[in-house]
Amino acid sequence: MNLSACARIAVIVLFGFVGIVSAEPSLTIYNQNFAVVRQPLALDLKAGVNEVRVTDITAHMEPDSVILRDPQGKRAVRILEQNYRADPISQGLLLSLYEGKEIDFLVQRGEGKEEIIRGRIIRSGYQPHQSGLQRYGYQYAQQQMARASYEAGGQPIIEVNGKLRFSLPGLPLFPSLADDTILKPTVHWMLQADRAGKLEAELSYVTGGMSWEADYSMVAPSAGETIDVIGWVTMDNQSGKTFENARIKLMAGDVSKIRPEIMGMMAYDYEARAAGAPMEAPVSEKAFEEYHLYTLSRPATLHDRETKQVEFLRAEGVQAQRIYVYDGVKIDRRRYPVYSEGLRNDRNYGTQSNPKVWVMREIQNSKENHLGIPLPKGRMRFYQRDDDGQLEFIGENTIDHTPRDETVRVYTGDAFDLVGERRRTDYRIDTERNWLDESFEIKVRNRKEQGPVEIRVVEHLYRWPTWEIVEKSDPFTKTDSQTIEFRVQVPTGQEKVVTYKVHYTW
Repeated sequence: MNLSACARIAVIVLFGFVGIVSAEPSLTIYNQNFAVVRQPLALDLKAGVNEVRVTDITAHMEPDSVILRDPQGKRAVRILEQNYRADPISQGLLLSLYEGKEIDFLVQRGEGKEEIIRGRIIRSGYQPHQSGLQRYGYQYAQQQMARASYEAGGQPIIEVNGKLRFSLPGLPLFPSLADDTILKPTVHWMLQADRAGKLEAELSYVTGGMSWEADYSMVAPSAGETIDVIGWVTMDNQSGKTFENARIKLMAGDVSKIRPEIMGMMAYDYEARAAGAPMEAPVSEKAFEEYHLYTLSRPATLHDRETKQVEFLRAEGVQAQRIYVYDGVKIDRRRYPVYSEGLRNDRNYGTQSNPKVWVMREIQNSKENHLGIPLPKGRMRFYQRDDDGQLEFIGENTIDHTPRDETVRVYTGDAFDLVGERRRTDYRIDTERNWLDESFEIKVRNRKEQGPVEIRVVEHLYRWPTWEIVEKSDPFTKTDSQTIEFRVQVPTGQEKVVTYKVHYTW
């Protein structure tokens, strides 16, 4: 097995509720567009009630997820009251606060001349902050959009000299800010401390605006069925906060997370390494509950609005069998309920044909195949070397979370020189005696210049769950309760014909 240290599994030590708080923040990012943030927070408390304001948080924090604790477990700190404000000061917000009032506007008159005029803000056109839309979902978003539309279509209405205008007359000049004005998202606490003193606390919370996925580069030689695999974890930070020197973990798996409906939708340089040289894996992996946890080996800075990649897998000589699949039927599965009388009796259903033959790659995720680690979901890009040594892109697709010792099958495109044809040759139904016979003829042609190819002809038996193949031209395999597969060899320049007859009863 030729698998580098990047793909080996290492043991991860998870710190519980007793320990020393790190001076560095830590993140656990989920590939479902959220993360758990843990950051140190230095507090100087007095005995009794303390007022604390924290601004070093993300713009998409879930305030009801906040946990404040002493990581050493020696101090009792209780949050008596928490207020979260996530709409920082902006021109639009200030305009909304001054609706019905007059303010000054700076107007440019040309040739460097300026003039200050007074105007009354009738409507600001301001739309509410995004965290409200995220929390309350589609209905709230629709109401706010309707309100903005009703209020001058989202445009400000300003009265100047007794006349209304649907735009700002100039640059608005606002009075000085009040003491409670926020410049960034802020948490305001009333804390109860059992005694006075400094506390190195830890603040934890769930935030949106962060995600990660895996990206795989699959490099194939000009000929053969082996590939080299390079895997990257790609982290995306759109949270509104930069994390300096953060300890980062990545959780792979489908964690149950309640999410509101948003807007109508359910929300390379590959250097050779010295032989025998030990190298710490940039990303280590372990099972965690029913999921898999990947940990970056060293701290990393993740800037706001930044995408960062770290290699986690490198393997050579991986067998990736190229297979050709002809799934010729074109059916609309939304047209009828499953196993309905209408689907059974519609003689025209399933008679349309698709001529494309799919190209797929099948990879065994096993140690024997130089892999054998849990593969997080993500995108696989396939490249192949041309005769001149240049890499050419030949297709991509996504894979789901794949445990070790399972098979990855990836569709990469349609074969240019392979063609399929499918037609029904007979349809007979007896509704009194409760049976239906249907016959098909499938043709696959090989226009390649070199060698025969195997094509997997897939047929779906969608009329009724009780069926029997009573006539067939070639052996088949039953792949599931409603699918059969013929594997046929097609020589160069020739055509292969597959026929079968299925008998349904109910």
